[in-house]
Amino acid sequence: MDILSSTTTAQRRRRLSGGVFQLEGGMKNKSTAILIDGSNLYAANKALGLPPIDYNKIIHYFDGVVIRALYFTALPPKEENSSLRPMVDYLEYNGWTVIQKEWKKFFDPITKTEKVKGNMDIEIATMALELAPYCTDIVIFSGDGDFRFLVETLQRRFGVRVTIVSTIVTRPAMVADELRRQADKFIDLVDLSPTIKQTVKTPVDDVENPILRRRFKFANGPEGGR
Repeated sequence: MDILSSTTTAQRRRRLSGGVFQLEGGMKNKSTAILIDGSNLYAANKALGLPPIDYNKIIHYFDGVVIRALYFTALPPKEENSSLRPMVDYLEYNGWTVIQKEWKKFFDPITKTEKVKGNMDIEIATMALELAPYCTDIVIFSGDGDFRFLVETLQRRFGVRVTIVSTIVTRPAMVADELRRQADKFIDLVDLSPTIKQTVKTPVDDVENPILRRRFKFANGPEGGR
């Protein structure tokens, strides 16, 4: 049963002074939604030279009940092979909801080169606003300054505490200063990495292993999930 649709009126939060939330009936509760901008997190992790991420550890890192863990990514057309497809299947197998769309190619007249467009900002903002009535906390893995007004709206309209995960270590910093200042809490990926790094290989690292391919049913891979 869907978590959101099964929430009863008696379970909805009411706002207390200072932006603190409490379930009707007096019982305190912390519920968290995690939203990851896949391309932004990948770029930050790569720029910092950090080890691969164990996405299961991300879910267990944050306190309270994680009601949604969402990963947003753009993918090439289905007829094109991509290393992202096994990762998407692995995330879905391990409890993540992957929001995906097909990226678009366009010709840049300035650089005279073909580029790829796969911005997921609208999808991230839409899901954050949809989840806000059911959360006390929302964690956004992105440093994109365009999310500053979204963060302000989540705080002002819904009283949600917003945590931003990105980095200020790179030069220039990969998190926009206005976004970092707006957030209730900022976590630098450098500080988080020791806790969420992979300690064992996963199918994402070894997608050519036929045993793992069968076990995790990579339906979009070259073997077609057989």
